[in-house]
Amino acid sequence: MIIEKTAKSIEEAVQAAIAELGTEKENVNIEVLEQPAKGIFGIIGSKLAKVRVTLKEEKAAAKVKEDKAENKDIRITDFTLEKEKARKFLRDVLEAMEIKAEIRIKDKDENLLINLSGPRIGAIIGRRGQTLDSLQYLVSLVVNKDKERDRFVKVILDTEDYRKKREETLQRLARRLADRVQKTGKRVELEPMNPYERRIIHSTLQEFEGVTTFSEGEEPYRKVIISQK
Repeated sequence: MIIEKTAKSIEEAVQAAIAELGTEKENVNIEVLEQPAKGIFGIIGSKLAKVRVTLKEEKAAAKVKEDKAENKDIRITDFTLEKEKARKFLRDVLEAMEIKAEIRIKDKDENLLINLSGPRIGAIIGRRGQTLDSLQYLVSLVVNKDKERDRFVKVILDTEDYRKKREETLQRLARRLADRVQKTGKRVELEPMNPYERRIIHSTLQEFEGVTTFSEGEEPYRKVIISQK
């Protein structure tokens, strides 16, 4: 459970968030998003403090159990506000890029699924999906900014099933390279990939006989290695 609050001081913002969560300070993690600033003459350019307060995992689980016992509806069922935020942001971005695209948004399993379709869709995808991933991250920030929900809403942005096609491509690549490792006994290094694509490789070869996978390097150059067991 996550609460973001603003106030004149960090302590006031933290206390307001803790009061809304109905818990104590030792039960939460605190992240300072913005430091307060007085500004010129204490007025012009002044800024409020902003904090993100997260209920620790074990405490969150206990609160969910308590809410269920009190017959509270704790499920997220209405994503109208989040959908409108995402749609408006994407329209502005696409207009700035001079790209016409249809925006389809639905919610499933408490995730927001967004699909874009239209001409020049490759410009939205970018090299190996990097532009698409960056845009997905920005939409996620917009959707989860200053919201009253107590849970993070995950955003999955896709364009005409690009992610599914990319997953199938990576699975075929992983199996082909694993075959090579089996035959030659030499390990293979893949090109740097984002965490999502690396997970596809690891998952595909998890039960592949005679080979193992692991990751090396630092982001954004971290890559998967396939080697003999």
